[in-house]
Amino acid sequence: MVRLPLTPAEVERGKRLGALLRRARGPRSMLETALDAGVSPETLRKIESGRVATPAFPTIAAIADVLDLSLDEVWTEINTAPRRGAVPGTRERSA
Repeated sequence: MVRLPLTPAEVERGKRLGALLRRARGPRSMLETALDAGVSPETLRKIESGRVATPAFPTIAAIADVLDLSLDEVWTEINTAPRRGAVPGTRERSA
């Protein structure tokens, strides 16, 4: 089976996912987080670095659960393209 190359949008979405997970993990160790989620530390490292831009749903669901992130939060974050001039990792609030 041949896997199609990722589109630039998919690569960017993967980077946003990795950034979200790193922020949510905070000072907690990668090893502890990975083991609690039932994934290998290498898998978590690759997701957080954006090297795995399209991880399997059960993997993301398990990591999100350990980090107390709702899947709605994850979906919203990774599918919202940053605005020009926006500070990464923050959200603009509408008035």
